[in-house]
Amino acid sequence: MMELKRIVGMGLVAGMCWLGASEGARAQEVETDTNVVEEQIQIEAMADSTVSEALVRERLAKLENIIPLRYHKVTHQFVEYFIYRKPSFVKRMLEQMHLYFPLYEQMLEKHGMPRELKFLSLIESGLNPRIISYAGAGGLWQFMPATGREYGMKQNDYIDERFDPVKSTEAACVYLKRLHRAFGDWEMALAAYNVGPGNVKRAMRRSGSSTFWGIYNFLPKQTRHYVPQFVAMTYLMHYHADHGIFAETPDYPMLFDTIQVSGYVNLHTFAKLSNISLDEFYKLNPQVINTELPATTKEYVLRVPSHNFDFFQENRLAIWDSATKSPFQSRMLLAANGEETTDSAGAIKKVGGLVAAGDENEDPETIITRQTRKMYHTVRRGETLGKIASRYGVDTYDLKRWNHLRGNSIMRGKRLIVFKETAKNASAPAHLASDTKTKIKIRYHRVQPGDTLSTIAERYGINISRLKKINRLKSNTVRKGQKLIVG
Repeated sequence: MMELKRIVGMGLVAGMCWLGASEGARAQEVETDTNVVEEQIQIEAMADSTVSEALVRERLAKLENIIPLRYHKVTHQFVEYFIYRKPSFVKRMLEQMHLYFPLYEQMLEKHGMPRELKFLSLIESGLNPRIISYAGAGGLWQFMPATGREYGMKQNDYIDERFDPVKSTEAACVYLKRLHRAFGDWEMALAAYNVGPGNVKRAMRRSGSSTFWGIYNFLPKQTRHYVPQFVAMTYLMHYHADHGIFAETPDYPMLFDTIQVSGYVNLHTFAKLSNISLDEFYKLNPQVINTELPATTKEYVLRVPSHNFDFFQENRLAIWDSATKSPFQSRMLLAANGEETTDSAGAIKKVGGLVAAGDENEDPETIITRQTRKMYHTVRRGETLGKIASRYGVDTYDLKRWNHLRGNSIMRGKRLIVFKETAKNASAPAHLASDTKTKIKIRYHRVQPGDTLSTIAERYGINISRLKKINRLKSNTVRKGQKLIVG
C-alpha cells in the first residue's frame, strides 16, 4: 500500500496572470489603433508622491544585466503606483521571496538564463502558488491547463501540478528559453510570454519592427505594460528600502520529509491522525486540490512537516489503516465523528485554497490611471488600524505608510489620511495577487462554428461532465450560437 521514504529537505511553502505556452492558450486580439504614439498616463498626485526621473533612470542603468531595463514613462508610473498607492504588495513580495527565489535562481542557473527573470513571477501570480485566473491559468507561473499538460504537468480531479512550485518553475524556464530562441530578444520573449508568440509575430508584421518598443503600439494594452511592470518590480525589489518599504514578517521554507503513497488515501484523515494541520499539508503540497487521492494512485510523493515525521513513522500502521479505508467507509467514519464530508468538486474550493485572480478585463492602464480621492478619518474610541483599513477597503500597511505611522497604536481623535480609489478597488494590476479572495463572476462562451463540447471544455480547463452539468445538457451536442456557462 505504501512505501515510506525519508528525504529531508527544505520545503517550498507559501500561503495557498497568465502563462500559456501555446499561442492559442494566451492569445488576445492585437489592437489596430496605430494613431497613439505613446500613452499619456497620469496618476493623481498624492502627498510626497514623486520619484525623480533622473533617479529612476540612474538606478535602472545600474541594475541592468542581461535583460534590458529601459526607462519608460509607464515604468515610472508603476514604480510610483507601488511606492505610494500599494506598498503593501511590495512588502508581501519581500516577505515571501525567500520561499521561492532560491528555487528560481537554481532553475534559471540550470538553464543558463538571466537571474532577474525571477521577478517575473511577482507580476504573474504575486508569489501565490495556488492562484488561478478567471481564464483558468494557474500557479506561480500561470499555466493554462492545455499548456500545463504540454509541459508534462499532471491535472485531474485530485492533482494539479501547475501549482507545484518545482514543476511549474522548470516548465516556465523551458518555455521562456524557447521564446528567447524564437525572438532573439528578452523584451520580445517577455511580451510573447504574456500574449502568445502568434500575436507578437502579428504585431511585428504590422509594425515592420522586430523590437518590443517598435511593436509597442501594435500590442494589446495589457502587454504594452507587461514589460514596464517587470522593470518596475525589478527596481522595487532592489530599492524598496530607499522608499521606506520593508518586510515585517518574512516567511521561510519549512523542513519536510517525503512519503510515497499508492492506492486510496483520505488526506484529511491522514493529516488529522498524523497531527498535521491542513494548512501545513496544503502549503507543503499545493498541487493537491482534493481531500483524497484515488485508488489508482501509484507511488505518489507527498510532503509532510519534519517535526511530524517521527510521530507518523511510529504510528504509520494505525494511521494508514484508517486513512486508506474505502471512500464509502471513510465517509461513514467522518460522519460518525461529526465532521463535514464533501464531494471532489466542492473540495477544490473548500480545502484546496485556490484563489481567484482579479478581473481579467481590467488592464494595468485602468489600474494606474484610476482616480484617487484623499479622505480623512478621525479615530473613534475602540477603533483599530485594522478596522479602519477594512472599513475603507485598503491595506493596513498602506494606511500606516500614508500616515507615517511606525506602530499599530493610534490615539482617539487622531486624524488619518486615507487614499480611496473612486472606481472599483483593486490591490494591484489584475495579475498581481491579492490577499483577499475575489468573488468569481459567471463566465460564458458563445458556441462558434467547429466548436465541440470537448474543445470548449479543453479551452476553459474544465471536464466535460462538469460542463454538461452546469449547463444542464443531456448530450454532447452543442449548436452554433448557444451560450454556455464555462466558469
